Formats: sequence, C-alpha cells, structure tokens
Amino acid sequence: MPLSRRRVATVDQWPGYVDALSTLLMVFVFLLSVFMVAQFFLSREVTNKDTVLTRLNAQIAELTQLLSLERAAKGDMQNQLSQLQASLDSATAERDRLQGLLSSAEGVAGSAGGELGALKSALTNQQQVSRDALAQVELLNQQISALRRQIAALETALGASEQKDKESQTQIADLGRRLNVALAQKVQELTRYRSDFFGRLREILADRPDIRVVGDRFVFQSEVLFSSGSDVINGEGRVDLDKLADAILQLEKEIPPEISWVLRVDGHTDSRPLSGAGRFRNNWDLSAARAIAVVQYLISKGVSPDHLAAAAFGEYQPLDTADTDDARAKNRRIELKLTER
Repeated sequence: MPLSRRRVATVDQWPGYVDALSTLLMVFVFLLSVFMVAQFFLSREVTNKDTVLTRLNAQIAELTQLLSLERAAKGDMQNQLSQLQASLDSATAERDRLQGLLSSAEGVAGSAGGELGALKSALTNQQQVSRDALAQVELLNQQISALRRQIAALETALGASEQKDKESQTQIADLGRRLNVALAQKVQELTRYRSDFFGRLREILADRPDIRVVGDRFVFQSEVLFSSGSDVINGEGRVDLDKLADAILQLEKEIPPEISWVLRVDGHTDSRPLSGAGRFRNNWDLSAARAIAVVQYLISKGVSPDHLAAAAFGEYQPLDTADTDDARAKNRRIELKLTER
C-alpha cells in the first residue's frame, strides 16, 4: 500500500498501561519470591535453633529428674542419719548407764570385764556407722553442687543461643533491605536505558506513521516488514531493521553487563483465519514465524542472542477489537519491548 494512502493510527494507550501494570506485578512477584526465600532460610535457621533448644530442655529435664532422685536419696540418707544419731544417743545413754554400773561395781570388775569390753566394742561400731553416714551425706552434697553447676552452664548456653538467633534475624532483615535497594536501582537504570533506546528509535525512524510507540513498546505494522501471509522480511523492512540493529548494538555497549535485559520481539496477527493453501496452519504459526524471523535477522546483524527473545500471540491480544479493515490492519504488527531477563 503506498505511504500516502496509509491512515495514521490512533494511539491507544490502554495496552501500555496494562503492560506497565504487568511489569510492576512482575517486580512485585520477584520481590515476594526473594522475601519468601529469605523467610525460608530464616525458618530453617529458627528450626535449627528450636532443635537445639529442645535438646537442651530435654537435658535440663533429665538433670532435673536426676536432681530429684538425688534429693530423694539425700532424704533417705538423712533419715538413716537421724536413726543412727538416735542409736548413737541411745548407745551413749547406755554407755553412761554402764559406766555408772561400772563405778558401782568396781568390786566385781574382774567378772564384769568381759561385758564391759563387749559394750565398748559395740559403742565403737556405732560410732563408725555414724561416720560412714556423715561421709555419704557429704558426697550427696557434692553431687548436688555439681548438678547445680551443670544447670547454670546450660542456662548460659541457652542465653547465648537466643542472642545468636536475634543477631541472625537482624542480619536477615538488613540483607532484605539492601536487596530491595539494589533491585530498585537496577529497575531505575533499566528504565532510563529503555527511555534512551526508544528516544533514539524515534529519531532514527521519524516521520513513519506505520511505525509508532505504544506505551513502553515500539510497534511495526506487519506490512512494513512482511508481505501478506509471509514471514520473509521485505526490502523496506530490512532497511528499518538495519537501523534498529544499529540502535541495539549501541545500547549493548551502554548498558552495564551486570544489568540483565532482553529485547522481546512479539508477533501479532489479525483475527482472520489463514487459508489452507499456505505453509502456516494458523495465526499462531504465522506470528511465531515472523517474530523469529526478526530475531534471526537482528542476530545476523551482530546483535547478541542473549539480548533477544521471540514471542507469538496470534490474534489474541488485539489493539483494536472492532471488526473493520482499519482495526485488523492495526492489529497486524511486530512489537519490541525492552525488559528485564
């Protein structure tokens, strides 16, 4: 169709707004994914701390049980000590009584000497039993002191673990803030380069009513690049794509390598079905073939394949839903969008 007879298409900004909202949603989903990953590592760290804390609590419970048993044993020993003390008191009283009898029976000392020796032996045995009981009580006191020291050490370890957990949470929160700042900077840089890129394309392809900017996309009408029903780029289209390749090559030099970006080439058709005589089964195949043809042509001009992607939409994302020739012509297009990879 001659250029003089082409109608200037009305710019429909609604798809641009939709794409902008989609981009924001992608950024939000990415940030949410990062937050979920940070939460996953934080949950795993807290789970490990909970496991250690559970083990420490189990040890404390076991030590508490041992302490209770030792206390019960100490009570038993104290009861035994009381009994032994009572026996000792009884033996002492018996000794005093015997000594009184001994004083009163000095005349019969010879006949009572054997009995007195037996009583002294019994008294000695009772004193030895009393000393043994006191030694056992002292041993129990030492064991109780050792258990108390172990419990104090466990409490200290538990406090240190809680402090380390708090420090880990602080580090994770700081990492999240730094990551958000870095992401925001990358988005701002890519937005600036996208604006410069489209501004350069406007200058290169000026005064072309069939090549326009819609939102954050650069739109070529299919007739500029392809004949009807074909995916072979025509001569006029190669001239425009050569200019586009030069702009992309310049953009590759300007964008820092740490910024991950890609220029997506989207193929769109109108809603009219293809005839069965062609080699394309449907509009999906045609739109995919056209997008791939543009990508392959740009690669042949030196553009890095890492910065290119092809996508096909067939007739399912029209710019104009009216059932007219002008609307269908507007929907037959190739769109370029600079986005994050």
